[in-house]
Amino acid sequence: MKPKANLIAQKLVNLYRQEHVILGGWAVLNPIFVEEASDDVLDEMADLPTGKMLVQHIKNLRSGKTPMDSIDRNLLPYGGSMMESTAVTPLTPEQWNELTQALDKFVPNQQSLTNLQNLSVVKKFGDEWLVGIKNVVSEKPELSAKWKVVMQTWRAYHLWDMATQIIKQPLTERLRAQIQADMPEYETFLPMFDKPGQDLLAKLRSFMSDTKHHETED
Repeated sequence: MKPKANLIAQKLVNLYRQEHVILGGWAVLNPIFVEEASDDVLDEMADLPTGKMLVQHIKNLRSGKTPMDSIDRNLLPYGGSMMESTAVTPLTPEQWNELTQALDKFVPNQQSLTNLQNLSVVKKFGDEWLVGIKNVVSEKPELSAKWKVVMQTWRAYHLWDMATQIIKQPLTERLRAQIQADMPEYETFLPMFDKPGQDLLAKLRSFMSDTKHHETED
């Protein structure tokens, strides 16, 4: 196994699974997949969960079968369940009003995010609330743009929490590999917190290379 190829493969699979919270979606990710997926990366990818689907998607992109801003529905992550989750949950006029007012007031901070998650219209989508609302507002450009800010905010705080917990743990080779695979997202979202985010990103990079924290796995 080639470590570098394995890390790249894991990173691409992570991005594939997180498309629903990445601004720009497939139009942004597909060029990355095509550029970074060398033959050895594809070999490693095929052994990862959902990796075979991504391998086929990349082959479709390279052959021209799939446009660079799209994906074959059969190859959607999670079997497309996230895309279909809103089919049986239409919003009432009252729920539309509740959602619209909340998005008009939304600012990218933790309190505003918490307030939004506590809305009844959001709670009805359960654990798939991010994608559920994304699909509901997909044909309303103004609301869709506002919801993308919500998704970015949620992802930023999620990664902040992950990074904060990571640097408290003993560094193992497995954890180091996971940090490297997720680093593009940390580099994208942590700077949203300005200097504290930049400082946390620097700590994360330092932690990865700090031999004092390193422990060999059994």
